Amino acid sequence: MRIGIDARWIFREMTGIGTYTRELIRNLVVLDKYNHYVIFFNDEKLKNRLIDDTGLGPAENFSACVVPFGLFSITNQWYMPQILAEQRIDVYHSPNYLIPLRAFPRNQPGQIRCVTSIHDLIPLVFPEYAPRSRKRRLSPLYHWIMHQVGTRSDIILTGSQSARDDILLHLRIPPEREQSVMSIPDGVSSRFKPLPQDTSSSGAGPDFIPGTHRGARVILWVGRPDPYKNLTGLIEAFARLREQCRFPVVLRLVGPKDPRYPEAAQLAAKLGVERDVVWTGYVTDDQLVREYQQADVFILPSRYEGFGLPVLEAMACGIPVICSNKGALPEVAGDAALKVQPQDILGLSEAMKRILTDHRLAEDMVARGFQQASKFTWTVTAQKTLDAYWKALT
Repeated sequence: MRIGIDARWIFREMTGIGTYTRELIRNLVVLDKYNHYVIFFNDEKLKNRLIDDTGLGPAENFSACVVPFGLFSITNQWYMPQILAEQRIDVYHSPNYLIPLRAFPRNQPGQIRCVTSIHDLIPLVFPEYAPRSRKRRLSPLYHWIMHQVGTRSDIILTGSQSARDDILLHLRIPPEREQSVMSIPDGVSSRFKPLPQDTSSSGAGPDFIPGTHRGARVILWVGRPDPYKNLTGLIEAFARLREQCRFPVVLRLVGPKDPRYPEAAQLAAKLGVERDVVWTGYVTDDQLVREYQQADVFILPSRYEGFGLPVLEAMACGIPVICSNKGALPEVAGDAALKVQPQDILGLSEAMKRILTDHRLAEDMVARGFQQASKFTWTVTAQKTLDAYWKALT
């Protein structure tokens, strides 16, 4: 079987989709020595970076194909089907929603089978959660594309049962095709691990709690500032927390700012907490691990998530987690996190205060978090995805 994986979803700054694509390829390199893989790029530098990151170079059954156009161009829709045919691809996998539509007929298997990852349908299910996104601005086109993807994909992959239910409902997948929509959870990279107990820079002892060595207790959030991430709710809850705590506390927001959504920064200034809200901007993989390791609490109060990988990354680093009870987050967090309604500002504030002041609770949550995170590995994700490739071919 010749499998094409579209790595053009990996951009210069890594996103959740990029991480998913990279880790899938990295683990398929180790797992599958039998099938041949063609990895598609449109940027030589990103191609070389991924080869270095994943060990693609020495793998004899992996090759790279650089195409002269991007994912969102009309040229991609017109010429990519021809390239897939020239590369003799049997199964094409797009790690996100957009596929070259002409390569795949509607409602029937084509010569090339299509596997599409759809991580969430937020602009379709909750358009108010992403009011200024390109998908919302081009809403009729996005709706049309998603329904085309639903009818042309032989297999649809998603990360949670919650997201699967949304896909079945909103893409109107008929009952006879429901088995073609598969829930395959993401994994956690082994790079996410606790700060060593004997780390000299922290002065850590046997009762060390991450983050306390810096003077202020650290609340950590990771992601993009889209409205569904509920950053304004988090800022408001943090302001309440500061009023109640007798010790210093800071909120670190890891991820790039988005000029389309200035509301969180404006609210922090209005509530007088802007000096204690630190925006780090984009961080590298290593910097992200350090952010987790040096935090006291991780919080993800989203109104919706298709998966919620930062929850598991924080748990793997030994950090207590608070998350909302919406979307896929209850599936991902299990019983290892404090779960709160995202609109419950007082509840979010109280949850943070409980973890910061109750060491026994924090220790119990850390232990539960390790156990929960250990259930999610990229090796399992890659194996189940390989099984999906075979299923698409039958």
